[in-house]
Amino acid sequence: MSELTVFDTVSAWRRERAAQVRDGVTLGFVPTMGAFHEGHLSLVRRSREENDRTLVSIFVNPTQFDDPRDLAAYPRTLDADLAALRAEHTDYVLVPPPADVYPDQYRFRVRELELSALLEGAQRPGHFEGVLTVVLKLLHIASAERAYFGEKDWQQLILIEQMARAFFLPAAIVACPTVREPDGLACSSRNRRLSPDDRARAPLFHNALRSSPSAQAAADTLREGGFEVDYVEDRDGPRLGAVRLGGVRLIDNVSLGDR
Repeated sequence: MSELTVFDTVSAWRRERAAQVRDGVTLGFVPTMGAFHEGHLSLVRRSREENDRTLVSIFVNPTQFDDPRDLAAYPRTLDADLAALRAEHTDYVLVPPPADVYPDQYRFRVRELELSALLEGAQRPGHFEGVLTVVLKLLHIASAERAYFGEKDWQQLILIEQMARAFFLPAAIVACPTVREPDGLACSSRNRRLSPDDRARAPLFHNALRSSPSAQAAADTLREGGFEVDYVEDRDGPRLGAVRLGGVRLIDNVSLGDR
């Protein structure tokens, strides 16, 4: 069993990776903001199956939060996260300081002009600039053959896939299925912020997306169930939704073909 090695600077990791590349070691990369749940760990397991070594990054990216209160409330559970990675026999974790990731003070950004303006982008101005910018940086830093992302964040996944093609990035973007709790709620770091009553109601979100005959009907069902609905929309393939429950924002999607 390999021991988890923690890197707390970008430069230290890049020196390590340069030696691996010379030795022909393949790497899988899982970028995260920590507060691990089963969805994160499923990405780690997939990476370990497909690569010689696996790197996980833990970085709560400030530039993707449109609401400072949301950034402040985001759970930080580094000790528990490191313990979870050790239990999964992960090889490396990168926990960089913001100054390492943004030496330019976020002067240089990635901006997409179409899909990023819809759905999550319409609800959270500037969100996808922050996401795409940090993912581009982390993909370059990691220098991995493959990078793993969950399908729960469908819009984010599509934008990252498109960005990788547009900028000729060498890493393959690997999409992984959404992991759900036994009652159907998509695993999310935000779930732990739900009150017990709201957690009991939360599975209605997935159920309404999956079983309603239309996006409008799903939205109506959710409002009747006490949710604030940011959007429910049918796109080419998935039905996507974003709701608020007790002040906690949740997103999810289901395949229209699987309904």
